Amino acid sequence: MLRVLLLVLSTMALPSCSFEGSDNNPPPRTVKFATFNVSFAHDGDPTESFAPWIKYMNMPFSQQESLIQEWKSGSQGGAERKLAERVMQIRNVAAIIQVVRPDVLLLNEFNNDGYGKNDQALQGFQKNYLAIAQSMNSVDGGDLLDPIIYPYMQNYATNTGLPSGMDLANNGYDQKDPNDAYGFGFYHGHYAFALLSRYKIDAENTRTFQTFKRKDLPNAVMPTINVCTDEKPLPKAMTCGDNWFNDEEWQQLRLSSKNHVDAPIIIPGSPGASPIHVLLAHPTPAAFDTFSDNNKYRNSDENAFWLHYINGHKGIYDDKGVYGGFSGESFVIMGDLNADTVWGTTTDARFNGIQHLMSHPRVNQSVVRIDGKYSPTSSGAAIEPNRRNHPHPNIRTATFGSRADYSVPSADLKVIESGVYWQAEGEPGRLLFNDSRIGSRGTDKQVSSDHRLVWVTIEL
Repeated sequence: MLRVLLLVLSTMALPSCSFEGSDNNPPPRTVKFATFNVSFAHDGDPTESFAPWIKYMNMPFSQQESLIQEWKSGSQGGAERKLAERVMQIRNVAAIIQVVRPDVLLLNEFNNDGYGKNDQALQGFQKNYLAIAQSMNSVDGGDLLDPIIYPYMQNYATNTGLPSGMDLANNGYDQKDPNDAYGFGFYHGHYAFALLSRYKIDAENTRTFQTFKRKDLPNAVMPTINVCTDEKPLPKAMTCGDNWFNDEEWQQLRLSSKNHVDAPIIIPGSPGASPIHVLLAHPTPAAFDTFSDNNKYRNSDENAFWLHYINGHKGIYDDKGVYGGFSGESFVIMGDLNADTVWGTTTDARFNGIQHLMSHPRVNQSVVRIDGKYSPTSSGAAIEPNRRNHPHPNIRTATFGSRADYSVPSADLKVIESGVYWQAEGEPGRLLFNDSRIGSRGTDKQVSSDHRLVWVTIEL
């Protein structure tokens, strides 16, 4: 009943412009920006679609409770049990957001319709999860958190699952093959991203770069076949050293595996009364390559895009055909960038786009540098097994062992706090990350996500 009461009260309290500066609501002194890959996607499931996510997100609280009580009793069959655990995952993700309470929040892997037009899932997530008090103790209940609602929200179009019409995997074109899409995905909208904000998102002046061509990025590299073994036959009619893409494909390939978005956030009291631009992306993982280093090069180039953008490169063009780089003053780079600045693939000079971006003088080094005053860390990462020998385990943001997620402001913004929300054993909220009762592993995206929420707070 308490959860229902909190939902009613929070909904009643929502004015049309809740957080704009006024006599009753003075401009904020601080703003917290956060990135969270919520892992709202099935991996490796060719039957995956957007429709079930509309259903999950719009499930009434009473139905959620019924499913979870049946799960606790052990009376559910396979399908119902899986549905209950999906609801638990979504609730735990909502609880994490309610704990940290970001003002501006990027949700990576929040599926949509591919075009960013259908808001049913995003609205449902707010109404049925974020606006209801979640528990710090997952399915055990108790220690309820304050609901949170974002007056402004935006889905974005994505290249994931969008058929390219080209045989990009070099095994015969198949419209249903996620590797033949402009970005990997089993349907258009798979692995998309969304933005939630307490402050107005200036949609009219937002720039998107979904159609920017890979070939048009300075120093873009055509990948070649370089994995040549007798045990693994090469694609038909191809030999070691061949270009992975033919000339026609290279002319049409899009750089962004999802999208690159520059969204101005109108924050009362921001420096010079100018908007703070959030630069949003979710580059492809630098893994899963077969016969070439295609994904490694693409990840590096997707990260290097923001480098050229903040440098004001005149060859950058957006989806409206407007040329030119960043023209604002302040920004925050946000996203699961699938790249670590100090470990892994990016230590190879061929694939170090993230290093060049994060070392740019306009990027706030107090957050980026390992020895920086505001380098985000967590107690959970510090104690998790370091199976892959990360040199700085406390900065990891993902269960697979790397710093992949970023919320990094420009150098002109004053940082006062940062962090990674990842609780260690024995700390409040640990069940939001690890719960041996849920799924077959009781960890990562079965419980909430295989990524952790990363945040930074700036002072205006």
